[in-house]
Amino acid sequence: MTQNGWTRSASTIAEVATAAGVSRATVSRVMNGRATVDPDLAARVRDVAEQLHYRPSNTARSLSLGRTNTVAVVVPDLANPMFQQVLRGVASAAAQEGYRVLVADTAETADDEERIALDARLRCDALVLVSPRMPEATLRALLPEIRPVVVINRVADGSTPTLAIDYAAGIDQIVEHLTGLGHRHLLYLAGPPDSASHGARLEALRVAAARREDVRLSERPGGSSVESGYAAAQDVLASRATAVVAYNDLVAFGLLARLNELGVAVPGDVSITGFDDIELARFATPSLTTATVPQAELGRQAWSHLRSLVGGEALDPTPARITPVLAVRASTGPVPPAARLGRRAASDPVEPVPTLTSATWADDHGTFLLSGATDSQPVPLARYESGERLPRVHAPRPYLHPVHSAAGTALTETSPVDHRHHYGVSMAVPVVNGTSYWGGRTFLRDEGPTLLPNHGRQISEGARVEDGATLVDEIVWRDERDRPLLTEDRRLHAAPLPDGRGWTLRWSSVLHAAHGPLRIESPGTNGRPSAGYGGIFWRLPSADVTTVLGEGLVGEEAVHGSRSPWLAFVQRREVATTTVLLVQPPAQLRPWFARVAEYVGAGPALAWDRVVDVPEGGRLDVGLAAVVVDRALGADEAGRLAAQAWG
Repeated sequence: MTQNGWTRSASTIAEVATAAGVSRATVSRVMNGRATVDPDLAARVRDVAEQLHYRPSNTARSLSLGRTNTVAVVVPDLANPMFQQVLRGVASAAAQEGYRVLVADTAETADDEERIALDARLRCDALVLVSPRMPEATLRALLPEIRPVVVINRVADGSTPTLAIDYAAGIDQIVEHLTGLGHRHLLYLAGPPDSASHGARLEALRVAAARREDVRLSERPGGSSVESGYAAAQDVLASRATAVVAYNDLVAFGLLARLNELGVAVPGDVSITGFDDIELARFATPSLTTATVPQAELGRQAWSHLRSLVGGEALDPTPARITPVLAVRASTGPVPPAARLGRRAASDPVEPVPTLTSATWADDHGTFLLSGATDSQPVPLARYESGERLPRVHAPRPYLHPVHSAAGTALTETSPVDHRHHYGVSMAVPVVNGTSYWGGRTFLRDEGPTLLPNHGRQISEGARVEDGATLVDEIVWRDERDRPLLTEDRRLHAAPLPDGRGWTLRWSSVLHAAHGPLRIESPGTNGRPSAGYGGIFWRLPSADVTTVLGEGLVGEEAVHGSRSPWLAFVQRREVATTTVLLVQPPAQLRPWFARVAEYVGAGPALAWDRVVDVPEGGRLDVGLAAVVVDRALGADEAGRLAAQAWG
């Protein structure tokens, strides 16, 4: 509002009082939310205040009420997304009750924390100290001076509300996961020496390693940033550790980036885990296995305790610690065979391959493990993942990874550098009714491979085990708009070979056109010759030498596109030789899509060069058997085993 070209200043409390016909004290009580004013009178005052655009002075209100309605959050490094999420939790919860949040960053400088906390407290009603780096004695002397205060990630003092993470539980899950994959030499990339969470994680690692006689733990000084992880890569390789436990996700990101530049495969050559599960962890390359800490919830809990303190309530100073949950992703995998078996001279004796007597599936907290029984101890053969955590651009789907031979050689790869959307053994189809269930780029006629937002999802409705040896899963395929497109009945049956010198897996699926007709396409049907991939696809890791065979066929060019009843990958590594024999159902012989030179992988193609149409209410049967042995198969033996694969 202007008068004679001048901008009018904001209305005063006196003008509101005059216009409303009340005293200034009454206006003050109404604007401060006091309940002692008659409701009708209060409504009249608020209407007048709104008409006059009156806004009470926060400074005057603070002096009147003796509080600022502001709290401070002091963090050691605001660049760390972990602390950003904690701050977001505090701020969103505080805002709902009319409080503002002041943020102070100590830049990982313990010497400045005490002064910064004292200064912040002078300007606010209360404090949240997040992962303070100052020494214990300094912190204990400071807390009585800055109350009310809530502390996050330090040892409780018995009087100050302290929210803590059960780091030991998170580390135990990480160590259990890595040792379950065969890792026996772990390296810890340490955090800041002044960090209490670093100390807790290191101690938990030492205890977990000490409980396992065959596990060795190495330690390397580090930090809390991406740069510190990047700088540690050469030391990680020099340590010859097969798995790295990084202090946090940022350190893990830096290490992943540098190892990628050096041409080191993760997890093929070394596995990496983080801690915290910051928002970007699932989008790392490869996606990061890490311990999930509910960061925003931690901030909300801190505000809840702080608000109670400001209100004068008595609180339990040591609430229950928060337990992290391990998020298993693509950055961890089985220990490399050379590390597991040890590097031996050619003349050294080779450990015998265990003889399998049975193969059994078991539920493992949402994933399913296939184990083979031997005379000595069970051996891990395969893991079935739901795939729900995969990035949408990878067309999330259930998959098998890792798959092992009886001797422990890893025979699958997930999210490799060349094709991030490849996941072990999975049902992956480039185009179904316009939706991609393959992941990555979509081939368009006259345009070539193009990244489109047309990725669907295969959602497990609840896998279960039947008779021990068979895993059954009911899957709904949803399109890019999350509409159901088709349903799948999937059965994975495992058994040892009759002589126990290997094992078989039979994958049988029925695709039901339960929601309308289906049209299945591929780059091969859309104008790209010999690119008719799509169906059950097995992605293998690389080896020193890989040979592919078919019935009367040798080499990639001969096998690719053929309708051979079987296909065998014979892979020779420094200390192990394996064969993965893939066998089609006799009544469903389809052309093979096979790769060896660019990468190693194969599967029968559903739509090699012709579109496949399934009418509404119809079905499409898809199947593939695998025979896994720890030796090189010749064509004759491969043919004999293939004839037995489907019973």
